[in-house]
Amino acid sequence: MAAQDVDFNRDIRPILSDKCYTCHGPSSVDRKTQLRFDIESGARIDLSGGRKAIAPGDPEHSELFKRLSSDNTAVRMPPAYAGRDKLSAREIDTIRRWIEQGAKWQLLWSFIPPKRAQRPAVSDPRWPLNDVDWFILARLDREGLHPSPEADRRTLVRRLSLDLTGLPPTLADVDAFLRDTSPNAYEKVVDRLLASPHYGERMAFRWLEGARYADTNGYSNNGIRDMSRWRDWVIDAYNCNQPYDQFTIDQLAGDLLPNPSLDQRIALPAASMAIAYG
Repeated sequence: MAAQDVDFNRDIRPILSDKCYTCHGPSSVDRKTQLRFDIESGARIDLSGGRKAIAPGDPEHSELFKRLSSDNTAVRMPPAYAGRDKLSAREIDTIRRWIEQGAKWQLLWSFIPPKRAQRPAVSDPRWPLNDVDWFILARLDREGLHPSPEADRRTLVRRLSLDLTGLPPTLADVDAFLRDTSPNAYEKVVDRLLASPHYGERMAFRWLEGARYADTNGYSNNGIRDMSRWRDWVIDAYNCNQPYDQFTIDQLAGDLLPNPSLDQRIALPAASMAIAYG
C-alpha cells in the first residue's frame, strides 16, 4: 500500500466510530436520521435534493466532507450545539483523500479473510533474514533510513531474555550463548526461554491488567481478596500454549461447558470478578 493510500478500516472507520456513531451509528434509539455510518448501505442512501453523504471521487459534492469541514457552526458536524468539537484538520483531510480515492468501503477487519502479503521491493534484497524483514526494510527505505547494525551477542541474549521472560539472563546463560557457535544457537535460547515458567508470567501480566486484576477490591472499598488462583490459571494457560479460542471460551463460559474441569470452573468466576470489581 502506498503511503498516500487511505485504508477504510485503518484510517476512516475509527474516525466515524469516534465522532459520528452517536447520532449516525448502530443504535436505532439514538440515531437522528436514516443516515448511518456503521454499515455501507446506510452511508450510501439518497439524501433530500439528490444529495449524497458520500460521492465517490468527489469530496466537494459529498455532504459528509462538506459538513465536517464547514466553519459554519449551524451546519457543521459533529454538531456544535451538542458541545462537540470540530474534527482535526488531519482527520478532515483523511476523509477528503478517502473520498477522492473512491471511498472504498470494507467489512469489519475480523470478517475479511487474511491474505498473504507480497514481499515489497527493497533497496537491499540481501538484508532480510525472514519475511518480516522485507516489510521493515521497505518502511525504512520509504523514510530514508538505514537498518542499524546487528547487535552483539551479549546484547542479543539480554534483549531476548527480557522480552520473553521479563528477567535479565544469568551470567551462566550469557556465557553459554557466547560459547555456542552452532548455526541455531539463537533458536536454542528462544526454545529454552519459551519453556521457562517465567515466560507465562511475562505474557500473563498484560492480560491481568486488561481484566483489572488486583489483590484488593479497589480504592473506595479496599478489602482484601485472593484472586491468585485465577492468576495462576492464566500463567499456566500461556505456559501450556493453550489455543486462544479455548483460552477465551474457558473464561467466558467455562462453567457452562459439558462436564467442566476444576480449572474451567476457576477460569470463569475469577475472571468475571476481576473485571467486575477490579
